Amino acid sequence: MLPLSSLDLSSLGWDDRLASSFTPYAAHHVPARVSRVDRGACDALGADGPIRVTFSGALLRAGAADPVDTPCVGDWVAVRDWPDGRSTAEVVLPRRTAFVRAMVSPGSSQSQVLASNVDLAVVVEGLHPEPDIGRIERFLALAWESGATPLVVLTKADLVPDAAALQADVTAAAPGVDVLVVSAPSGAGLDELTGYVEPGRTLAFLGPSGAGKSTLTNALAGATVMTTRALRADGKGRHTTAHRELVVLPGGGLVVDTPGLRSVGLTDIAESLELVFADIDELAQRCRFGDCQHRTEPGCAVLAALDSGELPERRWESYLKLAREARWMAMRHDARLKAQERAKWRRIDKGRRAEDRALGRNRP
Repeated sequence: MLPLSSLDLSSLGWDDRLASSFTPYAAHHVPARVSRVDRGACDALGADGPIRVTFSGALLRAGAADPVDTPCVGDWVAVRDWPDGRSTAEVVLPRRTAFVRAMVSPGSSQSQVLASNVDLAVVVEGLHPEPDIGRIERFLALAWESGATPLVVLTKADLVPDAAALQADVTAAAPGVDVLVVSAPSGAGLDELTGYVEPGRTLAFLGPSGAGKSTLTNALAGATVMTTRALRADGKGRHTTAHRELVVLPGGGLVVDTPGLRSVGLTDIAESLELVFADIDELAQRCRFGDCQHRTEPGCAVLAALDSGELPERRWESYLKLAREARWMAMRHDARLKAQERAKWRRIDKGRRAEDRALGRNRP
């Protein structure tokens, strides 16, 4: 790892855009980048090295109202130092990119930011026991939606005899995305991955437990900075990383290692689906009718590609599944916004009526 005492803000990803957004706070605050978040506090990296920061009351209230507003790993915050030795994060600077996972529970539909200000979203999937291409497509939708550039890294190449064939299958399902094959024990492919690390560039590893995210983090750092564990006997991954953490790499690059995600709820991914399934979008452009639903319409290029085998049935079903989920999440989101608006006007009306009663006014 790069010695933290030698850090400067540019090595952490600081740029002119951030400097401009920080200007209103420069008189009484210093900028710092969040490296790890606990409840109500975080570790951060600034020009003078690591600092421990608590969240201001305003940030805590904002996060309670909407988890998206809670500081997350990768955020830049304006930090104020107090005479009693405390340091508080007062403001989250505008995010350039953000990984947002939908969290749906009975009666609510909110979102959680997994990491922010990431340049390269690295989808990590193990080749052993078998890569789940549908899961890769889902993570790619999350990656494109974030605003970062996606990259797929297939690990455990030393455990399969046909890594090149599996790589070809994944490449076909990831149009416009580089797909690398690596083996941490032998070091094969790691040089190619290291080529994506640049000073000030932030990578984020996304994928299921056991895919090898922490192993890749250690390999790039040149030291054991994240704990790793072997797969279970059934080949499934074990949760090792229990938190998201920003790690500074030799040469000034950064990587966010994330816990394995059992589920990835997607939010507004209409544009992301067009990128993940660019081949299907291209086929749809060739349909006879512009509003073709790809069911029974004559001249449907999608149906023709399914019949000929050009478009695999698995990929079409994956597209339909994610498209249905996107529509469902959009409807839930719209319903939540409408409910919040109704509640706001009920509160306003209640306050007005209370004021009228206090002043003896009659309102029809």
